Amino acid sequence: MSALYSETSGTGPPLVLLHGWGMNLRVFDPLRDALAAHFTVTAFDLPGHGRSPWPESLSRTQLLTLLAAQLPRGSTLAGWSLGGQLCMQLAADPALDVRRLVLIASTPRFVSGTDWPHGLAAQTVEDFATQLARDPDATVASFLELQVRGSAGSGMVLQSLMRSLREHGRAQPAALALGLQQLQQNDLRAAARELPMTTLVIAGEYDRVTPPGAAEALSRLLPRAALRLLRRAGHAPFLSHCDEVAAAMLEPS
Repeated sequence: MSALYSETSGTGPPLVLLHGWGMNLRVFDPLRDALAAHFTVTAFDLPGHGRSPWPESLSRTQLLTLLAAQLPRGSTLAGWSLGGQLCMQLAADPALDVRRLVLIASTPRFVSGTDWPHGLAAQTVEDFATQLARDPDATVASFLELQVRGSAGSGMVLQSLMRSLREHGRAQPAALALGLQQLQQNDLRAAARELPMTTLVIAGEYDRVTPPGAAEALSRLLPRAALRLLRRAGHAPFLSHCDEVAAAMLEPS
């Protein structure tokens, strides 16, 4: 399979950044700048996102294999939303020797259910899937608007997200479909209980996509987790509250 596009900067122990659904590595530019003096930071474009190629007929298992082959061993893995779910799945592989997890606006289960009230309604996600099949660009735009709703500096955050897509490249429809399928089907609650490394869970007080209740529940599932709830943050706190996210990541685990 083709190598994923990535960018590396900074000095220090390895830190990997994985972005969320429909986006690309450009969203992490402010956070990368804030952490470059402390980590060797590598941000990836997921397959079919930004400048990474899309392998034909990529499955969810193959996606994890592709990522695992390119990650520096002994890294801290930091993921946003869907990227956080990928980090949890990758961290279960002992061969990667993951030192620490940072889960930003992420959740073990994206869709709500009878025993999981902390997600989006299944019908809402199904409506996204229906819209995605008709108009991928409009679907991503709707999702971005939901991400910034209620956040401090929402206009700035939305402009930054849109600029990342405009300047670095939109996700391909097949990649969007696979990512949405993951969000619909993933349930990582049992897997989270088995992750031995220290984990920092960062949540936004006003996140409309992965509500703070999801982060609170996730932090209780993980054996060695600390929760940081950011006031007036939405679904992209590394943009609206970049300094606070960076400071939390630099605290001793």
